[in-house]
Amino acid sequence: MKKISVVTGTRAEYGLLKPLIKLLNDDSDFDLQLMATAMHLSPEYGMTINEIINDGFPIVKKIECLNDTDSAVGISKSISVALSSFALAFEEIKPELIIILGDRTEMLAVAIAASIANIPIAHIHGGETTEGAYDEGIRHAITKMSYYHFTSTEDYQNRVIQLGENPSRVFNVGAIGLDSIKTLPLLSKEEFEKSINFNLGKKCALITYHPVTLEEATAANQFKSILTCLDSIPDLRMIFTHANSDRDGKIINQMIKEYVNQNNEKAAEFKSLGQLRYLSALQYIDVVVGNSSSGVIEVPYFNIPTINIGDRQKGRVAPESVLNCMPKEKDILNSLKKALSLDFQEAIQNQNQLYGTGNASLKIMNVLKKDDVVNLKKSFFDINFKL
Repeated sequence: MKKISVVTGTRAEYGLLKPLIKLLNDDSDFDLQLMATAMHLSPEYGMTINEIINDGFPIVKKIECLNDTDSAVGISKSISVALSSFALAFEEIKPELIIILGDRTEMLAVAIAASIANIPIAHIHGGETTEGAYDEGIRHAITKMSYYHFTSTEDYQNRVIQLGENPSRVFNVGAIGLDSIKTLPLLSKEEFEKSINFNLGKKCALITYHPVTLEEATAANQFKSILTCLDSIPDLRMIFTHANSDRDGKIINQMIKEYVNQNNEKAAEFKSLGQLRYLSALQYIDVVVGNSSSGVIEVPYFNIPTINIGDRQKGRVAPESVLNCMPKEKDILNSLKKALSLDFQEAIQNQNQLYGTGNASLKIMNVLKKDDVVNLKKSFFDINFKL
């Protein structure tokens, strides 16, 4: 049995990885070593490790690393704790391959610890670009430390190759988040409303907004503009999910709490909806508002509008249903009105799905079953082109 460690640190990331985790757990060729860290272990962010436990997956290591503050210094300290903790964990459990997704700070620590220990890394969702967040540099750094690459579009596959990775180890499998949408039995509208104790009304928006980490102290002003615009739409009900543990994320979460306390007849807040409730919500809401990658990748699968605000996701490949706008009241309000218009909602019903067909996990498994890491000494793959 091949020992494979899968590391997850957030509610969203676990939801994406869950179909792959299940396949690995059920396959006799693999010994799954599931590791939970960061936001999963924090009561402030919903203690979402309980979702993993309730799903019945065995967790071999719990790595606590979050600092009490979301300042730049606090996050750097969290990376430091994660790095030393994962180094010790890998020495103990000795995985033969480590699977990580995306660009979170804790995943940078995982990648560094694995690289120093000569453990090959399989990286999911590399090659993407998010110009407004320091995730951009972290993602590309993880790419250079990884051996296998599973990208979500052909453009991203090409970008990983452009970073010098050999095409024989770069696979375009589509977005892994679509796998659960195709296989998970979603809740009916009545079941969903009961599960959150909230009525969706005639119009409802789902809002997830994270700090734009390459900007200084913009979170409060930008989120205030969003709330003002949402308030101006008659009869609009709102479901807020909290920001993650990025710098200044606590500012946004406090603003959500205050707004919902003052408007509990039309707004509800959740630290985490969890995968089932989140995906179920996308069947019944009218628009997604914020700057989460899910709004660009998973939400379009349901052919509903996304208002993608600011630069956090700037550069991502986006379907027609995604309306990009600046974090200014006039732009946000215009985008809201367009997104809620019948003409726009009808126009996006047959849009092209750019992130695959929902079978990424099976494609990844096929690679892991057929291919073995022979040599970690990677040659830089040069592309012949003229600038």
